[in-house]
Amino acid sequence: MDRMKRVPVREQEPEARVHNFDEVCLGYNEQEAMEEASRCLDCKNPLCVSKCPVFIKIPEFIKHVKEGDFEAAARTIAKDNALPAICGRVCPQETQCEGKCILGIKGEPVSIGKLERFVADWSREHNIDLTEKEESNGKKVAVIGSGPAGLTCAGDLAKKGYDVTIFEALHQPGGVLVYGIPEFRLPKDSVIHHEVENVKKLGVKIETDVIVGKTVTIDELFEEEGYEAAFIGSGAGLPKFMNIPGENANGVFSANEVLTRVNLMKAFRDDYETPVKLGKKVAVVGGGNVAMDAARTALRLGSETHIVYRRSEEELPARVEEVQHAKEEGVIFNLLVNPVEILEDENGWVKGVRCIRMELGEPDDSGRRRPVEVKGSEFEMEFDTVIMALGTSPNALISSTTKGLDTNKWQCIVADEDTGLTSREGIYAGGDAVTGAATVILAMEAGKKAAKAIDEYLTSKG
Repeated sequence: MDRMKRVPVREQEPEARVHNFDEVCLGYNEQEAMEEASRCLDCKNPLCVSKCPVFIKIPEFIKHVKEGDFEAAARTIAKDNALPAICGRVCPQETQCEGKCILGIKGEPVSIGKLERFVADWSREHNIDLTEKEESNGKKVAVIGSGPAGLTCAGDLAKKGYDVTIFEALHQPGGVLVYGIPEFRLPKDSVIHHEVENVKKLGVKIETDVIVGKTVTIDELFEEEGYEAAFIGSGAGLPKFMNIPGENANGVFSANEVLTRVNLMKAFRDDYETPVKLGKKVAVVGGGNVAMDAARTALRLGSETHIVYRRSEEELPARVEEVQHAKEEGVIFNLLVNPVEILEDENGWVKGVRCIRMELGEPDDSGRRRPVEVKGSEFEMEFDTVIMALGTSPNALISSTTKGLDTNKWQCIVADEDTGLTSREGIYAGGDAVTGAATVILAMEAGKKAAKAIDEYLTSKG
């Protein structure tokens, strides 16, 4: 075995997977996982752990995998991470744990994410019970939102003996995990449903179809239902648009709408009466993971699909793996191009996009080179559908219906970075509701920090 090279992970072939919504990555089998785990150097000062937002004991679980003790590996991960099968699939490991792997200096880093996924899948398939919790302390905590931040916070508090109820606005728990990430990246029934059930096994109750701010307010939960603390992990589900002419034309969607209808409402299945009709030629405006998800979804629904992005490939914010998969499947990349107008036909339907070419100037605050318009370079492209994947911001419903809850100019809830404490005593917040759209693992980190702070707060109250 060449220690400098990873054990390849099996995937569906591109020509097959573009015609289905089955998971692209097939993961490791036992032999492959043990072989990959044997590459780990078991460093005395493991930098991989320092870059994991939830501080999984990475060398310890990998050592168990190497020895073939997969149950011990699962128990090691479960101490710090309630959603390992999800993290193993969607975490940006290349910029976190794997980005600090010593093997990556001269070769390829250990495939930590794929090993975490293997362990989580193995424990699910072998019905390993990972629920360990303290006796009930009788104190009630409300968690708003059942996405990664909410599930993590709720799970950690339940382990400490708290009576936790999650309030979820949609009819299924999971938040962005179920509505925002396609089946071909994150299977819903086998992966998300199972990990939500694991949180419920800890004693967490989940009430769906409850819109906090309309069905009930946080103040009412405190004053009328006996909750002593609350965590807001309601995410950022409000899509952003460019505010260019023609954006209200028929055939312009937000990526949120397309992905929600396909992922949560099963629009891709013939046996569901929730179709989403895209044209023969689709433009997806944006370059992040959501843009890749929307483009690859449109492709599977039968459309010729283009990514339209104003920077170059080097500045694409999407994970390299997602860009590579999109290219393999046939998504066309129109880079250094920015829409300036959406063109309509006489009936108000999209018929194309007027664009302008861009060039890169000096770096902006994000460190990426700023795109600058090339004068006189406007041109038109024909499209039937335009999907805007420009990011999201929090909905102001909760903050506007909760007394004394401070927000910033982007409608994000203001909360302490280390504890999640807001301007209201007993109310904590984290994840996209505080930061704006970010990653699953960063939301989980915020949920963990808030759970620790809530425990300390309620313990001090006696």
